[in-house]
Amino acid sequence: MKNLKLLREEKGVSQQKVADAIGSNQQSIHKYEHGVYEPDIQTLMLIAEYFETSIDFLVGRTPIRNKIEPVNEYALNFDEANFVDKYRSFTPQHRKFLSKVFDALEEM
Repeated sequence: MKNLKLLREEKGVSQQKVADAIGSNQQSIHKYEHGVYEPDIQTLMLIAEYFETSIDFLVGRTPIRNKIEPVNEYALNFDEANFVDKYRSFTPQHRKFLSKVFDALEEM
């Protein structure tokens, strides 16, 4: 759980808040952060969902923070591929904002 504490501190939440969100207790979160215990797969999935990241990032197997999402294969031109690459680098909050911009453009 190399990145649990990092994510928690970046989000500015307490161990108790994470525990409440995933149906656990503060002591367990503390033990996960300090390597005393390892969470089971169900708990890992809940933590990853809470922080909108992947289990691989949580456990330190990848530096990629993005949540792994299913993708469809499309034949994209250079501009479209560049746009998709930029979109994938955005935080979930930026993606929501961009979606609202697209919705507003469609209504014009």
